[in-house]
Amino acid sequence: MAQPPLLSLQDIQLTFGGTQLLEAAELIVSPGQRIALVGRNGSGKSTLLKIASGEVTHDKGVRFVEPSATLRYLPQEPDLSAYATTLAYVEAGLGPGDDEYRAQYLLSSLGLTGAEDPKNLSGGEGRRAALARVLAPKPDVLLLDEPTNHLDLPAIEWLQAELDSLRSAMVLISHDRRFLSDLTRATVWLDRGVTRRLDRGFSHFEGWRDQVLEEEERDRHKLDRQIVREEHWLRYGVTARRKRNVGRLERLAGLRQERREQRRVTGSVSMQVTEGRTSGALVVEAENISKAYGDRVIVGDFSTRVLRGDRIGIVGPNGAGKTTLIKMLTGLDKPDSGKIKMGSALELAMLDQGRAKLHPDTRLKEALTGGGSDTLQINGQPKHVVGYMKDFLFGPEQANTPIGKLSGGERARVALARALALPSNFLVLDEPTNDLDLETLDLLEEMVSDYSGTVIVVSHDRDFLDRVATSVIIAEGDGVWTEYAGGYSDMVIQRGEGVTAREPAAKAHRAGKTSLTQTTQATSAAAPKRKLSFKEKHALETLPKDIEKLDGEIEALNKALAEANFYNRDPVGFAAKSKALEATAARKAAAEEQWLELEMLREELEG
Repeated sequence: MAQPPLLSLQDIQLTFGGTQLLEAAELIVSPGQRIALVGRNGSGKSTLLKIASGEVTHDKGVRFVEPSATLRYLPQEPDLSAYATTLAYVEAGLGPGDDEYRAQYLLSSLGLTGAEDPKNLSGGEGRRAALARVLAPKPDVLLLDEPTNHLDLPAIEWLQAELDSLRSAMVLISHDRRFLSDLTRATVWLDRGVTRRLDRGFSHFEGWRDQVLEEEERDRHKLDRQIVREEHWLRYGVTARRKRNVGRLERLAGLRQERREQRRVTGSVSMQVTEGRTSGALVVEAENISKAYGDRVIVGDFSTRVLRGDRIGIVGPNGAGKTTLIKMLTGLDKPDSGKIKMGSALELAMLDQGRAKLHPDTRLKEALTGGGSDTLQINGQPKHVVGYMKDFLFGPEQANTPIGKLSGGERARVALARALALPSNFLVLDEPTNDLDLETLDLLEEMVSDYSGTVIVVSHDRDFLDRVATSVIIAEGDGVWTEYAGGYSDMVIQRGEGVTAREPAAKAHRAGKTSLTQTTQATSAAAPKRKLSFKEKHALETLPKDIEKLDGEIEALNKALAEANFYNRDPVGFAAKSKALEATAARKAAAEEQWLELEMLREELEG
């Protein structure tokens, strides 16, 4: 027998500024349920969660909360201004009988002491304090709006484990696919003001969503054909001597009205990067580079070689030095020791994490064009700024909107649009997934995967890294950085754990075995000037097998093309196999060139 709901929203309707945001939204939360609330940016997800929490009043519909149930809501922008310390803020969320020591435990787990003044907190620190406040009482229902925003990977992994251990019912809004897939058991999709429910977790959502949209499209085509038939009857099926069938005319009017009111899926992002000229095969070579600030080693004796077409993910806790490492690898900062060799013909484009270059008073079209013009050059072709805005889901009426008036998701799309409009063959993306909806994330992943240049991406999104990265560089602690082949999951398999730093040197220092400086010096002295990276060793081992496989494909294609009468029998098939042969031969040549470069490098280092 199904348990009665703790929280229920039925037939919720809400209008903002003359536009109906919610038409017939429903949300039913029973004890222990874990629900993903998904939908595009601007679809009303956060508003629906605010209605569920009681912070926003709806126009029509029914909201019910079981009287004895405790409910806690995490907003995207928490307000701590009324409290003297973070501990006071968290303790204010406790109810009678709640464990007061849990407040301090959660703050410590999230990297806070409890003595911080809320006025001096960064956005990320305020977010952590708000998380501690809603988790401390272990409520019956948790409503969490983007709980992973501003958190680094260790905090995300800790939060996921903490939520998994709770018996609370949860409704989660998040752009982090891995987070949603691991935690949820049901999915509510808010689309065009209406909710649909799937009683399976988020990992099953995208296939179900695509099926629903395909069925909608089929129904739309059926309706269009029916309207055409009725119009044909109206024009040709009624003679001048007969009265028109009033009932049928009314039916046609009704069909037309239904077609007009049928709300299509909102526009999709059209995302492409403006590519510059081709860079050299070598993009960056770092040889035993180090960087320290005072006694703190940020990067110690790190070497890597980045080749054209590589997509490097950089991960680690906040404050580990990811931005410092990027600046050195892009030539924007010099190492204290070691060598950085930059490749030839590099054209760098960067997306900064804080969107710092987006001044709040700058109008949208000026942010995209730089001012002084209404056109941009996209892949060498002029494009009007309004057309480019539409590619990123902005309407023409928003052209003069100040950046400060846009939502977080809209500002993220503006920053992406700016970065992708610059000609480049070396793209650096610092936290590009922040505030993006899932559809925009899909397109960003495709763009990065198809980009012919080189990409360095800093991200706390594990699924995004799995989909785009060819290798991952992780902060191990104490300035130690290690490179692993593959995406985030491949790194976890090879490393045996996630991003929680193992900190070998720090542990030795705490045990009194050696000083941090001595450890760093010993590492530098023992390390060779240059050694093959894990990625290079892996490529040396796998490339010969890849080349052998390509040889087999070329042999099979040549055999097929040599068949008697193949061209006369199937000219289209002959042309397709000829094209496939050309592409396979090019892939083999590129693989052989890469293997030759690596083999020469190995001989040079060993000789």
